[in-house]
Amino acid sequence: MECAAAKMKRSLAIAMCISMLLGLATCASASQEGKLLIWADGTRAPVMEDLGKKFTAKYKVPVEVQELGFGDIRDQLGVAGPAGKGPDIIIGAHDWLGELVTNGLIEPIDLQAKEKDFLKVSVEAFTWGSTLYGVPYAVEAVGLFYNTKLVPNPPKTWDDLVAICKKLTDKDKKQYGFLLPIPDPYHTFPIMSAAGGYVFGVNKDGTLNPLDVGLNNAGAVRGLSLLDKLVEDGLMPQSMDYNTMMGLFKDGKVGMMLTGPWALADLRAAKVPYGFTTIPKIDGKDPRPFVGVQGFMISSFSKNKMLAKAFLNEYVATADTMMALFKQDPRPPAYLATARAVSSDADIRATGDSAAAGIPMPAIPEMSAVWTAWANAIELTFNQKLEPKKALDDATAQIISAIKASKK
Repeated sequence: MECAAAKMKRSLAIAMCISMLLGLATCASASQEGKLLIWADGTRAPVMEDLGKKFTAKYKVPVEVQELGFGDIRDQLGVAGPAGKGPDIIIGAHDWLGELVTNGLIEPIDLQAKEKDFLKVSVEAFTWGSTLYGVPYAVEAVGLFYNTKLVPNPPKTWDDLVAICKKLTDKDKKQYGFLLPIPDPYHTFPIMSAAGGYVFGVNKDGTLNPLDVGLNNAGAVRGLSLLDKLVEDGLMPQSMDYNTMMGLFKDGKVGMMLTGPWALADLRAAKVPYGFTTIPKIDGKDPRPFVGVQGFMISSFSKNKMLAKAFLNEYVATADTMMALFKQDPRPPAYLATARAVSSDADIRATGDSAAAGIPMPAIPEMSAVWTAWANAIELTFNQKLEPKKALDDATAQIISAIKASKK
């Protein structure tokens, strides 16, 4: 009986391994020496499976790709990694770094000479202090959408934008020259950053300083004041949610709107005559939107760290893989050669240009203390209850106070 039971256990184990190697595993797996385990969401998993087969064919190293929801990967790593159940490689967002690095969940990566092959801001996004923790592959940032029938030539400067607003806006008919979600700090930031506004300052070692908040400096106030002037002059509403903005734009009642490439599919499906470009200059300076970057990271609990690094350097950081990822999910590439190869797509090119001028979304945990106070400042300003300077001063004080309290 014991012999039969042992044979049965071995048969089941072999069957399970074969199933996992075929990408059919339905239960959580763990990093094993001599075998790579990759966690990827459903969009990127097929590309990783094809890549894994090529890696296995050359190096005789099995590669398993386990599919998880994108939003589940970070949380699952925090639980599974320390318990010895996690993967070798994950695909995720750069703004996970604050949690992953401070909790010791991911491993430094060295792209060596290949670092220059990537958009600079994408490498910066995956850098904590002076240490790189990810191989970037896609970027996103907001830009200016415009209805080509209403705005044949997009504005190059803020003064041009204001002139178009004056020409097109009719509040009684709910027609506007320019809209953005209000009060939304993410979409407001490019206007505040153009003249020098920032969220967190930078320490000498390259890390962000959560107690150096620049949301009330002269540049930030200048940017919010420009938007407030549009509200005061009746050229922009005091509030506007994203869905309403999109509906108005699709109905041909908005000349321009500020948002990101996630709107592309909706606009294309609605067959809206649109263009997408960078945000016009303010006082001769480029607005600097938040940049989101996605990429590959290595678990600190991987039993194959050198193997995982070789896989990322030799198989992921290549033109073929980056193009395969783009074809699977057309996001603006972080890999320069791929970005050039798809530059005929005006939307992708515009997003890349906007991202190139942007600032990586702060990845430190203290960012969670920023959003509500900042949104309140925008709302109080546009409702004409506070002047921009006072609203931002109050918000900045609240943010710093909350961050200090969280450290006690």
